[in-house]
Parts: sequence; C-alpha cells; structure tokens
Amino acid sequence: MAEIRLSGRPASSGFAEGQLYVLPDKRVSRASTGDPALEAKALRDAITSASEALANMAASADGDAVDILGFQVAMLEDDALSEMAFADIAEGKAADVAWRYSMDQEIETYRSADDEYFRARSADLEDIRDTVLDMLSGGLSFAATPPGAILMARDLQPSRFLGMDWSKGGAILLSEGSPTSHVAMLARARGVPMIVGLGDLPRSIHGIALIDGGAGQAILSPDQQSLDQFIARRAEEDTVSARAAKLLLDDAKTKTGEAVTILINVADPVELDAISPALCDGIGLVRTEFLFNDDKNFPDEDAQYRVYRRLVEWASGRPVTIRTLDAGGDKPIKNLTFDGESNPFLGVRGIRLSLLRPDLFRVQLRALARAASHGPIKVMAPMVTIPSELATVRHMMAEEVDSLKARGVAAALPPIGMMVEVPAAALAMDLFDADFFSIGSNDLTQYVTAAGRDIGAVADLADPKHPAVLRLIAMIAAQGKDMQREVSLCGDAGGDPALIPLLLNAGIRCLSMAPSMVARAKLIISETSLSGDVVTP
Repeated sequence: MAEIRLSGRPASSGFAEGQLYVLPDKRVSRASTGDPALEAKALRDAITSASEALANMAASADGDAVDILGFQVAMLEDDALSEMAFADIAEGKAADVAWRYSMDQEIETYRSADDEYFRARSADLEDIRDTVLDMLSGGLSFAATPPGAILMARDLQPSRFLGMDWSKGGAILLSEGSPTSHVAMLARARGVPMIVGLGDLPRSIHGIALIDGGAGQAILSPDQQSLDQFIARRAEEDTVSARAAKLLLDDAKTKTGEAVTILINVADPVELDAISPALCDGIGLVRTEFLFNDDKNFPDEDAQYRVYRRLVEWASGRPVTIRTLDAGGDKPIKNLTFDGESNPFLGVRGIRLSLLRPDLFRVQLRALARAASHGPIKVMAPMVTIPSELATVRHMMAEEVDSLKARGVAAALPPIGMMVEVPAAALAMDLFDADFFSIGSNDLTQYVTAAGRDIGAVADLADPKHPAVLRLIAMIAAQGKDMQREVSLCGDAGGDPALIPLLLNAGIRCLSMAPSMVARAKLIISETSLSGDVVTP
C-alpha cells in the first residue's frame, strides 16, 4: 500500500511510531427484557455504576483530569439528564435505546447552542453517554485498545483517554477535535503526541504510522525513505531534549545575560512527589479547585491548611503563589457554582463566586494565613475585574489574620495579588492595589479574541500569538514595571517554546509553567537574544 501523508493541527508534541488502531464507534447490542420496570432499573444501575467508575477514576487521577471527571460525575448525578430516557422507557423503549436517543438529543442541543460554553460541553456529554452504554452492555471496554498503538478516531472522550495504558507509548489522530479540548490538555500533560483536525481518515488502513505531533504531521504505511527521515528528525529532537535536560537545574538566562524567573504550575500537590524544588524559583500557580471535588463535604480549614503548608515545605524557602478557588466557567462544582447561566465564562466565576460565598471564602483565607506563618505564601485572586473586588479580598484577609492571632493561632498576612485575565483589568492595572500581578494567558486570549478555548471551530482564533494579545501583554508588563510590581505569566503560553521569545520581547521576565516544560523553556531562553527594548507586534 502506498504511503499516506496527513496534516492537521498540533495538539500535543512528540514523536511516535506504532501500529494503527481505528477506534470503533460504540454500538451497544443488548437484548431488552421487555419489562419497563426492569429496563428502568437497568438504566438506574448503569448510571450509578458509571458515576462510581468515573469517581474512582478521578480519585486516582491528577491535575485537570480530576476537574474533567468531577464535572461528568456531577452531570450524571443530575436527575434532569436522564428524565427523558426514563419517560421513553415507560413508553416501552429499551433502556439502551432510550438513553442513546435522549442523550443524542441533548448532545445536538449543546452542539447547536449559540453559547460557546455549551458547545464545548458536547464532548463531555458524549463521554457520559458512552460510559453509561458501556455499563448497560457489561462494563467499561477501555482495555481493548492495544498499548502503544497509534489511535485513529473521529474524536476521543476524556474518560476513554484516561482508561488507556499510555506507558508503552502511542499517539492520537483525530479527524475532528481541538488543540484546546480537554483530551488535548490530558495528552500534553502525559506526553502523548496528538494531532487534531485531520478531516476524513481512512478507516480500513492497517500497518505502521509515524507521528510528529509538534509539526501536526502523520505518515501512514511509510516507505523506507520516509522512515529514515523520521528517524533522523526524532534523533535530532532527542539531541535537543538532552541539551535541555542539562539546563534543568540551572538558573534561566537569555543569550544576552538577562535573568528570567522560572516558576511551576501545580494542580495537585501529588505532582511534587517526584520533583526537586531546585528546578524552579518557586511555585507560580497552585490551582486549589482540586480541594473542592467532593460536593458533599467541602474542605475545612485544617484540611486546607495541611495542603498549603505541605506546598510551602516542599518549596524550601521559595515563594508559593496560591490562587483562591477559581470555580465556574469550564470548572463547575456541584452545589457551589451557578447552574443555568447563559454564558458561564462571563458569569459568576472566580473571585465573583468567592465573594458571594464568604462562608467558604473565609475558611480558605484563614487556612492560607496560617500556612503563611511557615513560609513565603502569596495569595492570588482570579477573575478580578474591578478594584473593589481586590480591596474586599485584602480587607477580609486582614480580618481573618487578626482573628487568628487574637485566638493565639500562628498566622501571617501574605502579599495579595491578582490574575490579569479580564481585559478591563489589563487596561486599568494602575487602579488596583495589588502586591503582584500574574497574567492568565488562557482566559486573556479567549476574552481578547472572543473565541472560546474549548471550541474546535474557532481554535485558530484563540491564539496567544495574536498581535492584540501580545500587545496587551506588553502593556501589562510595562505597567507593572511603572508600578514597581512583579508581573508573571502563568497560562499555557508560559511554557510554549514558540511563544517564549515573543513573551520575553514583550517585557515578561517571570514565567510559570508545567514542571515538564521547564527544561525546554530554559533552553529556549538561553538561545534568545534581547535588545533591551520591549517589542510590541
């Protein structure tokens, strides 16, 4: 068979070579009992089993996977999701037929919605649909995928990805999908090469495939010349990786000698168990959402304090920036965030939600103040839009510190800073009494470009390299310098090799990124020459 070359959008970089495996569409074959009562029980049991399976998967997951699976569990526990299916079962339909039909209707509603948030959630609903269908037909079927295979599919749901064994390598080729989707985030975190937007894929082809995730290139049934070229490119990449590894524990400096502060993002303290604090200058972002996954029992003060103190102790004197709860938008939490908002990304999320729930927020502030007595903690408020929001946070923190000290509890008043991700805040930074600023490039990009980061159809627009985004980042860096306040960047752009030179030339000198990106980032920085003048596109 002649080789086939495919080009798509890079979603996760890296090289892979392996056998092609076409992921079959899920089609549940199940004999109906013919009894509506038994069919209803079968669906209830399947929903319960699916919820338990996803919850168990979340318990052993980390980072963004926990939030994604938690959202799916919350959806399954909402009776409204299955209401139509149970009504159809009462009319005589089989459980699997009724569930598939009702979910397909719901998925189509989400896909065709005007609101970007609901369109983005259609993939989660597909995942939920298929997990319940699996349970109706005897259990999850993830194990059927060969380890190390090059997986081809229309799209891939997060739970399916998490149920696969990627320890033997492998890669993902999707005819649809988005570089900003949930499964793409998971692939990058686990180093699985992934290409999306490939269009119609050959369904009957077998054999070897070569994948260059960073270039968005795949070769199916390669000839010897293509194989030799692939091996050479991979060897060259391995050489670059080896050069980067030598810089892992070094201070980051540009080719012209300017120091750059390198911080890491942490989604779960478990990530730190295998990481030396010597690779970074501190922690630039701790996502505290992982603490709030149990919707029945939100973490109390002592539980949070223990986690925050552990982070401080790991950092060994380096600063630890902890973001207060950033729920809402694409991170809903059952019994906490607001349901039914027409546009959750523009609704009650981040600090807006925390200020509406002072009972929970004060618990978090007290835990942070107590942990600050053990080392240099910095507290960062997300989604700040107007100065009064930050002023309220500062006032509440001072009150909690005074209260703790009055009771003889060790506490310290930490620096209070803010995320710069809302354009209104970026354009009026001088009005905010912040001790430091941190650019959230993911949200800032989607708000500036009016393109949802989870929407495949507009993924090319949600580009942090857009001149408007880079100009705004340069303005933020310049304003921070004028105010004599530290400005860092903690979104995905901070660890992107293609973006790092642009960010440095825009005036950013402090980058926070996933730990896995640190070595390559230091190499890119060491090869970047700066003129000394801030460059705006």
